[in-house]
Amino acid sequence: MSTISRIIRTFSTSVSKSPPTSTIYDDLYKERNLKRVVQKFKKLSESHLFRKQANVYANTVRRLASAKKFKWVEEILEDQKQYHEISKEGFAVRLISLYGKSGMFDHASKVFDEMPERKCPQTVKSFNALLGACVNAKKFDKVDEFFRELPEKISVKPDIVSYNTAIKAFCEMGSFELADSVFGEIEKNGLEPDLITYNTLLIGFYGNGRFLEGEKYWAKFMNAKISPDIRTYNARLVGLVSEKKITEAVKLFGELGSKNLKPDEFSYNAVINGFCNNGDLKEAKKWYVKLMQSDATPNKATFAALIRLACKMADLDWAVELYKESIEHKCLVDPNVMQLVIDGLVKESKTEEAKKLVGIGNSNKFRRYNLTMPAEE
Repeated sequence: MSTISRIIRTFSTSVSKSPPTSTIYDDLYKERNLKRVVQKFKKLSESHLFRKQANVYANTVRRLASAKKFKWVEEILEDQKQYHEISKEGFAVRLISLYGKSGMFDHASKVFDEMPERKCPQTVKSFNALLGACVNAKKFDKVDEFFRELPEKISVKPDIVSYNTAIKAFCEMGSFELADSVFGEIEKNGLEPDLITYNTLLIGFYGNGRFLEGEKYWAKFMNAKISPDIRTYNARLVGLVSEKKITEAVKLFGELGSKNLKPDEFSYNAVINGFCNNGDLKEAKKWYVKLMQSDATPNKATFAALIRLACKMADLDWAVELYKESIEHKCLVDPNVMQLVIDGLVKESKTEEAKKLVGIGNSNKFRRYNLTMPAEE
C-alpha cells in the first residue's frame, strides 16, 4: 500500500482522532520532486480531514511559490474548488490568502468574486482577506478602490483589521497622507486604534524618514490605553537613528527593561547602525558584544553593517572575524559586502588569507557567494 493510501485510510478510520499532521507534512516535505508534491497533495485532498489542515496547505503553497512554480500553485488550489467546503467562507478565505501570499492577485480576486455563485457568504472576514491579498501581492493601488467601494457593494462594515490593512498598504506605497486620513476615520466609525494600528504607522513614518509625523503618532500612542511592544520601540529607535539622534536612541534602549520589554536583534541593529553611520568603530564593537551576550541573535543586517564599517576603518582582523561568524550563523549577507573583506585583504597583500575566505564563502553549503580574487595592487 502506498504512503498516500495509508494516510487516507488512517483518516477514514480515525474520524474521532486528530489526523496525523506530522506524518502528512513529513511525507510532502521529504518529497523533493515538486510535481510529485502536487500529485500527492491533490490525492490527499480527497480526504475531508486533510482539507482541515490549513498549515499543510500554507507550507505546500509557500514551497511551490518559492520555487516560482505558480502553475502548480494554481493547479492545487483550483483543484480545491470541487469540494463542498468551497461554499464555506473560511475555506474560500484560505484560498484567497494563499493566492495573495503567492503574489497571484488575479486568482485571489477571482475566488472572492465567485463566492456569491457558490452561495458562500461574503462578510468582513473575506473582505479583509481580499485586502490582505492586495498587500501581499503588492497590488497597493487596488486597496483604496476596494476599501472605498466594496463595503457598500457587499453590505459589510469594515472592522479594525480592515483599517489596519489599508493603513499598511498606504504606508507600503508611500501614500502617507492617505494612511493618516484612514487613521482619522477609525474613531469616526465607532472603532478604536489598536497596537497593530500604531505599530504600522510608526514603522511606516519612522522607517521612511518622516520623523516628525512618527513623533506625532508616538505621542498619541503614549496617551492611548494600549501597552507598546518591542516593535513599537524598535520603530522609534530606527527613527531616532535616521535623525542622527544616537544619544537619544541609546537612552530609549535603556528604558526597555523598565517597560518589561526584552531587546531583540532589531533593537540592537538600530543602535549598531547609528554608530556605524557615525563611523564609531569602538561603540559599534561594544554593542555587538552586548548583542552576542544577550538572548538575541545577529542577522544578516547586523553583519552587513559591521563588515562595511570594519572594512571602511581598515580593521581587517575584525572584518575577517565577522565574515566567519556570519557564515557560522548561517546569515546570507550580500556577496558584495563579503567581497569587501576579500578585496581589503588582497590590498594589504594578505593573499593566502583572502584565498581561504574565498574558499569558505564559495563552499558554504547554505549559499555560494561566487567570490573572486582581485588582482594584487
